[in-house]
Amino acid sequence: MKDKNLKRYYIILSIILILLIFTSLAVGKFEISKRDLLGILKNTLSNRLSMDDIETFVIFSVRLPRILMAILVGSGLAVTGVGMQAIFKNPLVSPRILGVSAGASFGVALGILINNNIVFIQLMAFLWGIVAVLLTYTIGKSNKSSSVIMLVLAGIIVSAVFTSLLSLVQYSADVDTELPSIIYWLMGSLSGIEMRDVKAAFLPIVFSIGLLFMMRWKLNMLSLSDEEAEALGLNVKLYRILVIISATIISATAVSMCGMIGWVGLITPHIGRMIVGTDNEKLIPISIIIGGIYLLLIDDLCRLMYSSEIPLSVLTALIGAPVFGLLLKKTGGNWT
Repeated sequence: MKDKNLKRYYIILSIILILLIFTSLAVGKFEISKRDLLGILKNTLSNRLSMDDIETFVIFSVRLPRILMAILVGSGLAVTGVGMQAIFKNPLVSPRILGVSAGASFGVALGILINNNIVFIQLMAFLWGIVAVLLTYTIGKSNKSSSVIMLVLAGIIVSAVFTSLLSLVQYSADVDTELPSIIYWLMGSLSGIEMRDVKAAFLPIVFSIGLLFMMRWKLNMLSLSDEEAEALGLNVKLYRILVIISATIISATAVSMCGMIGWVGLITPHIGRMIVGTDNEKLIPISIIIGGIYLLLIDDLCRLMYSSEIPLSVLTALIGAPVFGLLLKKTGGNWT
């Protein structure tokens, strides 16, 4: 693809994202007119902002944090999907393959059971997500062949174990208080996100995205066979570990903050491939923007479709699965 066409896509997608952010600030159960929104934003730039105003409070304390979190998590999961699909040499791989989501979900449930404190729950989710991937990597490396297939099989084993442990925790939970909290959290939601949550998620997600961004041309080499990549001078083991670490941090952070959000890491890389092809140097940057747009749009629909908010995972699957089916039918499985 010519650089001129690529820049055009970046500009178009960036404009779409900016317009979607502006729209997301205005729409909701408490609707704010475009004129009032522009006035509040103008006051912000001129340092004449008053948080006593209800509209200002809704924009900056309720909507802006969840918008920023949606963009952060959506971009992170999209890039994670690209990285995982590259190292596993399979376009159908999602960030869940190493068991991080199952481990983090178990951490959420255990955190709610032990101490229903938001910070404690987030910490437990993050730590158990890391533990799950470490177990996967340990089992996958127990054989000296250290093949990608071993990691996939190890991920299936670890996911099954943590899914069973999650069921055990749910069985032990109080059906009136703890169980509904566990189920609702795991269904995924950006409701209740505050600016402190955005600050907590910003550094790990942006650092991991940046790491994958800097390795984007090496992902092309990782997509080759190990023998070919090593012949080109790439330390396959090192870069594979770096991709796994980045993907784990992003996925664990996402689950700890927002619950389980499926399909984003699977769908958005394929949308990107339809635009820029399979070159990861171009695919990583475009996926960052597409991921932010996709999850922010889904979150807006979750807020607006019904009187009560729909969990994120419901719509990501309900929209993601048909979209993926259409993409598959249109491309015939050829994403180039």
